[in-house]
Amino acid sequence: MTHTHETALDGLLEGYRRFRDNDWVSERERWSALKDGQAPKTMVIACSDSRVDPAQIFDVDPGQIFVVRNVAAMVPPFETTPGLHGVSAALEFAVQFLKVSEVMVMGHGMCGGCQAALTQDLHGNEPGQGGFVADWIGLLDEVRDPIAESMGTTGRDAEKAMELAAVKASLKNLRTFPCVQQKEERGALTLRGAYFAISDGVLHLLDEATGDFVPAS
Repeated sequence: MTHTHETALDGLLEGYRRFRDNDWVSERERWSALKDGQAPKTMVIACSDSRVDPAQIFDVDPGQIFVVRNVAAMVPPFETTPGLHGVSAALEFAVQFLKVSEVMVMGHGMCGGCQAALTQDLHGNEPGQGGFVADWIGLLDEVRDPIAESMGTTGRDAEKAMELAAVKASLKNLRTFPCVQQKEERGALTLRGAYFAISDGVLHLLDEATGDFVPAS
């Protein structure tokens, strides 16, 4: 098969060849160990945004973090209604079977999902035309309303407030899962909130005692 112009796949395959020639060779022992299973200590729930790859931000090796990415780094509340609960399934797998000791929810600056939650521009759209996104970020309606009332629905101040509130909302929802509740109470599991500022590349960690996000040292 010949290409008359470079496609997105061509760029990915160039990266794959670099990986095979360099990382795979230098880390062959690690990859060999990983073929039998994984034992990450941390689960990171992050946004699907192409600018915020947890593996890159934390500079980790393969096998170190178990990652779930979705629009706005959301965790839905615990529920047993019929449906396909992708985030809940990944959380259950990480906490109950991989037995991770930490779960981090990492939001980020300039988050399109949080912006849409704030403006509600997609609300009422049909699935396939923004409706799936609208339903998903509807999880944030409760924390969105006070921000919209006090700060409006546009501008970076309101958007950042929404981004930070989303992290706290997901942490609150995490604590509705019985397995998370039980393990956190026993000290077997730590929940963390984080926020990555795309503008300056600084990671902030949530101090749940004060509610403030503080730059990581």
